[in-house]
Amino acid sequence: MILVTGGAGFIGANFVLDWLAQHDEPVINLDKLTYAGNLETLARLQGDARHVFVQGDIGDAALVSRLLAEHRPRAVVNFAAESHVDRSIHGPEDFIQTNIVGTFHLLESVRAYWGSLPGAEREAFRFLHVSTDEVYGSLGKDDPAFTENHRYEPNSPYSASKAASDHLVRAYHHTYGLPVLTTNCSNNYGPYHFPEKLIPLMIVNALAGKALPVYGDGMQIRDWLYVKDHCSAIRRVLEAGRLGEVYNVGGWNEKPNIEIVHTVCALLDELRPRAGGQPYAAQISYVTDRPGHDRRYAIDARKLEAELGWKPAETFESGIRKTVQWYLDNPDWVAHVQSGAYREWVGKQYSGSAA
Repeated sequence: MILVTGGAGFIGANFVLDWLAQHDEPVINLDKLTYAGNLETLARLQGDARHVFVQGDIGDAALVSRLLAEHRPRAVVNFAAESHVDRSIHGPEDFIQTNIVGTFHLLESVRAYWGSLPGAEREAFRFLHVSTDEVYGSLGKDDPAFTENHRYEPNSPYSASKAASDHLVRAYHHTYGLPVLTTNCSNNYGPYHFPEKLIPLMIVNALAGKALPVYGDGMQIRDWLYVKDHCSAIRRVLEAGRLGEVYNVGGWNEKPNIEIVHTVCALLDELRPRAGGQPYAAQISYVTDRPGHDRRYAIDARKLEAELGWKPAETFESGIRKTVQWYLDNPDWVAHVQSGAYREWVGKQYSGSAA
């Protein structure tokens, strides 16, 4: 059995679904169910005895300790995090509490549990911490991609809080011997992505006939990773990663944001053309750039390939087509996650158009 934290969020839920599609090993799924956690994503697991969902906070030491003692997982995979840069700019406190304080409490609970295990179980136990490339800061146009040895230079409250959590995980390995693994991934996209992030926001707004807001000049570059490729990388690191090591997970798909938006528009033109034939790209609207917006991220994932034989299965072209088609095929899921709180957030964030 494994314990997954944050398993109702975008990446965590995809991981749980893929895990149980390929394994009979049960999952205890602990999620706080904030705005981005969605049990509807896990609906197909209803009644599946291999999936036990528990609503709760990783910072609740009594709850986490009870779950560990009761279910005796062989591994903990930690996805639980506040993860949206824009939200961290407007309200950083939640990010400090969940990503730093919450991770600390989780590590303390796991350390106590691990220390109580008998020899063989103790040797086999793993704590895998899922992090982000944003901890490394921003790259210039011609800079080499981030390796695992790149200096940490976080530029937003979100990335600073994730950097702090990474340092805590590293410290618990070096100080206490906790058998940890860390993955730092590039921008994920794919099914069940909450529509505040770039790709799902563009799809949802385009279909609704709304403006497609693009920050600044739209030339911020990201490395795009299909979420199911990310999940396969995590499974591989959990299986065979070297203790205490960091593995970067990337898709080898560096693209500027504006190119992503045009790609989404072109796919929608093909798959769900607008009445009257006007292209979706006509809805693109440039808005004021966000404060401290990192210009470029790029992941060097050669260590993961060389040591563990992992490579992404999807190209960007295949992954983005699957993603757009999924949103077209699942309008009910999209409608249900777009609560009043979500609409208020989007209205607040993208209200200022650039001159």
